[in-house]
Amino acid sequence: MLDFNYTNYYKLEMGDGLKRRFVSFSKLIPASGLYRIKLYTNRLESKFLNASNRLINIDPGYIDKAKLVLASTKDYAHRIYLHKGIFAEVTLSYHGNSFFPNEWSYPDYRSKEYIDIFNQIRALL
Repeated sequence: MLDFNYTNYYKLEMGDGLKRRFVSFSKLIPASGLYRIKLYTNRLESKFLNASNRLINIDPGYIDKAKLVLASTKDYAHRIYLHKGIFAEVTLSYHGNSFFPNEWSYPDYRSKEYIDIFNQIRALL
């Protein structure tokens, strides 16, 4: 587990000392199914509430040979609408022999620690 100390965005809702864990699966999903997975993880998050605050935050995505794509419920200029209120963004792009952040990538996804993890997952493809 990794310390999640790149932002205070979740502090008010979830408190201090947050941890992050990445989970990857050997069974690959079609990119067209990402919105369904995000809808499912949203329902799962709602089952773990303390009052109206989330206890968990799940950010599904996928890795292919060229990119790391994350799903979101928030629309921004760099996000593409998928379906049923779900958007996707290319958070990291693969060039040469590594992933690289885009100008909109969150600070944690810009870190060497995270990029190394995603490079390891990509190598399993």
